[in-house]
Amino acid sequence: MKSAVETLEPTRVRLTVEVPYSELLPNIEHAYQHIGKDVSIPGFRKGKVPARIIDQRIGFGAVLEHAINDALPQFYREALVANEIIPLGQPEVDVTEAPVERTGDLVFTAEVDVRPEITVPEIDGLRVEVAPVDVTDEELDARIEALRHRFGSLQGVEREAAQGDYVVLDLVAKIGEEEVDSVSGISYEIGSGTMLDGLDEAVVGLGEGGTATFATSLAGGERAGEEAEVTVTVTGVKELELPELDDEFAQLASEFDTLEELKDDLRTSAAGGKVEQQAVEAREQLMTKLVESADFPVPASVVEAEVVRHLEGEDRLEDTEHREEIVPEITDALRRQFLLDVLAEQLEVKVSQEELIDFLVRMAQQYRVDPNEFVMNADRTGQVPVFVAELARNKALALALRKVEVVDTTGASVDLTPFIGSDELDAVQAAAVAAAQEAADAEDAGGLATEVAVDAAAVPHEETVDEAGDVEASVAEQAEVVVEKPKKATKAKAAKAPAPTED
Repeated sequence: MKSAVETLEPTRVRLTVEVPYSELLPNIEHAYQHIGKDVSIPGFRKGKVPARIIDQRIGFGAVLEHAINDALPQFYREALVANEIIPLGQPEVDVTEAPVERTGDLVFTAEVDVRPEITVPEIDGLRVEVAPVDVTDEELDARIEALRHRFGSLQGVEREAAQGDYVVLDLVAKIGEEEVDSVSGISYEIGSGTMLDGLDEAVVGLGEGGTATFATSLAGGERAGEEAEVTVTVTGVKELELPELDDEFAQLASEFDTLEELKDDLRTSAAGGKVEQQAVEAREQLMTKLVESADFPVPASVVEAEVVRHLEGEDRLEDTEHREEIVPEITDALRRQFLLDVLAEQLEVKVSQEELIDFLVRMAQQYRVDPNEFVMNADRTGQVPVFVAELARNKALALALRKVEVVDTTGASVDLTPFIGSDELDAVQAAAVAAAQEAADAEDAGGLATEVAVDAAAVPHEETVDEAGDVEASVAEQAEVVVEKPKKATKAKAAKAPAPTED
């Protein structure tokens, strides 16, 4: 087979492929077999019809057409590999020549959009600035106040309700003379805005037994969105009593003995959250710098396909205004995707089986479905390679961040190792895994592994399903497996507390 490439546009090429008749013979033989199973010819059993009879009754042209249709995908893929072409979308194929009377070549062309030529900017020496980690006294005070509120207690009071109070309410909603909804004994924090518009203004100033009427739009039920007249009656007023800021509060709200220890922990926790924000900010800044420095076109047909898919998913295919809004967003997303794909190739990024399994399990938990079912659906719909590609892009950006100088706005160096790892840690982990594998091989060579396997097989046991193990078996062949462990970020402890209680 011979093939040649013609560049039609920066993002579109035409492949011309010439296939000698001899290379088409296996497909012709397969065509005879397939047709022979489907046709009924007197005197011959299905599947046993000779080729010459098929030629007489059906014609060699039909056989050749079947063979060409069967062979085109294979020859197209081989041409892509031979010419190092990365296609985007489906090709437009045109057969220009076909063998006649069992002689001559098969010649076809395939026009397809391709990933543009992308030169990734030099990463070494790049510098990005992020916000500093400093936790201000105001931020610390806000965290302490939030904790005090969570450990506060509600006390009944004999006065008119005010902002911040908790009230017990009865509500009746009417549209005209028809009562459409009612609730009794519902607790509500004035000012939270979690119920009906206008409720806050109506209850402020009302004491126990006070009543007010206001107009609002119903938030739920069969009449949601309709205007209604709501009558509210206050049956109780309570205020939130906050605990004193002392050592006793620290012991109540945390595992610490003193208030100062609790404050130090809250400050450390706040700082940890800011370090994580620094990692996110540094990642986004690096991505922006790379995109701004790499000028390349994005295939219009690929953008259009993504736009249509997006609009169909939202059932807004005819919404021209929304289309105009999302075209720039999708174009930018594709630009980033193409750039990260090239970066991943240059950095020789590999996605380990463990990383893929962890990702799939987390995705399944996010969607609240069984991990094995999630993996099976992903495999059936061809999504596993998409997940692998996305993981590779994320890893590529993390590896690139290792080569970048990250500082805060004061000029101080920022260590993102907990989030992006380091080459040194990778080397240590690789050595540990290699040593463990070597020990396992040595043990296996001594026969111990075989003995254990035989003993385990001989002992009756209940059949159990290991969730991670099943997922691993399902995806083992979907990703290029390398021996490495994903890095896990460490997070500072956060104090936990119950909601306000009533005394």
